[in-house]
Amino acid sequence: MSHETLLLGIDAGGTSTRAVLADADGRCLGYGVGGRGNPISAGPARAAQGVLDAVMRALQPAGRTLADVTGAVAAMAGMRASGGSAWLHGPLREHGFTGALTFESDILAAYFSGSAASFGYALVSGTGACVVRVEDGRIEGTGDGLGWLLGDRGSGFWIGHAVATAAVQELDSTGPATALTARVLAHYGIPRTGVMHQGRPEELERLIEVLYAHPPIELAALAPYAFADADAVAERILQTAGAHLADTLSAVLTGPGPLVVGGSVLARTGPVQDAFLARLGGAAEALAIRPVGDGAVGAAFLALRAAGVRADEETLTTLTESLALLR
Repeated sequence: MSHETLLLGIDAGGTSTRAVLADADGRCLGYGVGGRGNPISAGPARAAQGVLDAVMRALQPAGRTLADVTGAVAAMAGMRASGGSAWLHGPLREHGFTGALTFESDILAAYFSGSAASFGYALVSGTGACVVRVEDGRIEGTGDGLGWLLGDRGSGFWIGHAVATAAVQELDSTGPATALTARVLAHYGIPRTGVMHQGRPEELERLIEVLYAHPPIELAALAPYAFADADAVAERILQTAGAHLADTLSAVLTGPGPLVVGGSVLARTGPVQDAFLARLGGAAEALAIRPVGDGAVGAAFLALRAAGVRADEETLTTLTESLALLR
């Protein structure tokens, strides 16, 4: 085993996993990507394999093994519901890991990917939506993150659900005409036939059948269509999404600070961002908005902190710049 301090930051997501190998100075020595890393959505075995794949790919270019790693932080959503740490701790130990494994929130990793300040906010709006207020480097306030059934307002899922609803309502003659209808029908391979069945268009019957046959969360795949056209219905959906995200942030807002923004919904310029800023009004002027692509840098930052290594803005800069060279 090496006596050098080597740390792993793991950003374990529901779609993919990123692993960063860093030394005590915050220099990234290796970077790897694996499959789904959340045991709740992917199952423990599949999630562990996704993490291991990312970790092994991060270790390989540096010529290191898991036996050389001092400690690791896995940043993920829903750790409390995952049933403990054995799903990951066991497989890591089987591959030679003897260091300390710590779990942190994925949104805290997103925050430290964009800021090293001890106070600030993070807003992630991807498939789901969640906001946190960070104080003394820890999460002290949370808004939304309630999942597709109870919340995630303004998220990719929320937008996709609104897109599907708009298409269904046009076909049901209860909503306005929208370009979204043609996009949704094409997405599911449903042609317009003009045939009526029990007083309803045949394509509506088929669309209802298809939508109910898929897991609700898959509606997030329809969200990009709202951004694709200058359509009045789509515009209204996006504006409402932006207002929802602003309201969620306002629920935890206590003062000025950095606002780290992750996920694809709010990061892009356009109706969502415009409505978000308009809804915040003067409060937006006190926020330094910093977009981030993922939580990989923040996971490494948290790994350094967990090991007792000094982690500050200089460290964050070193992590960010050295990782950029490896991606």
